[in-house]
Amino acid sequence: MNNQRPQFKPKPVKLKSDDISLRPLSLDDADGFYQAGNYPELWQWVTPNYCLSLETTKQWIKKSLLEHARDQHIPFVIVDNSTDNIIGSTRYCSIRAADRNIEIGHTFISPDFQRSHVNTQAKLLLLTHAFEKLGAIRVELRTHEENWQSRNAIERIGASFEGVLRNLRILRDGTIRNTALFSITEQEWPEVKIALQLKMSKI
Repeated sequence: MNNQRPQFKPKPVKLKSDDISLRPLSLDDADGFYQAGNYPELWQWVTPNYCLSLETTKQWIKKSLLEHARDQHIPFVIVDNSTDNIIGSTRYCSIRAADRNIEIGHTFISPDFQRSHVNTQAKLLLLTHAFEKLGAIRVELRTHEENWQSRNAIERIGASFEGVLRNLRILRDGTIRNTALFSITEQEWPEVKIALQLKMSKI
């Protein structure tokens, strides 16, 4: 283990690329968050729908901030730099400080910005911060086993498929979720970073 690694203590931070910014989620973001996520198709694989109503969004943000206070999650909103509008959300979660492991998850992007530069830039910002500022040795990404759009997007950023975690969760509607697990390790990160930068240059 490299004794020169920085302290692994994720905390709210502002991250910015040419086109988007990630900034810490706050309750003041409720209206913009709701407008960005108020599309039923975004929640096909996620229950409950966090943007079912503005009040639902506020309650979910409060829950997210509580998880942050417990050092469990670091939630962000994704902001379009050209308009300063919220166009999605993402976060660090499953933080295991002793093992320098962290997950990027709870990501949604407004339909108008899907299959664009947004996901690539957001993941590059979060991965760079995790590996190069926090000293992570592993970053996980997870999605519903049957959510092939999300699985393909995760593979496109360079994550390796590790398998399916069977019967991992019982969802609120009573169905049982199998979860597809992906990861990027610190050894893989330099190559993954170059590939992501190349993708961004072609967008």
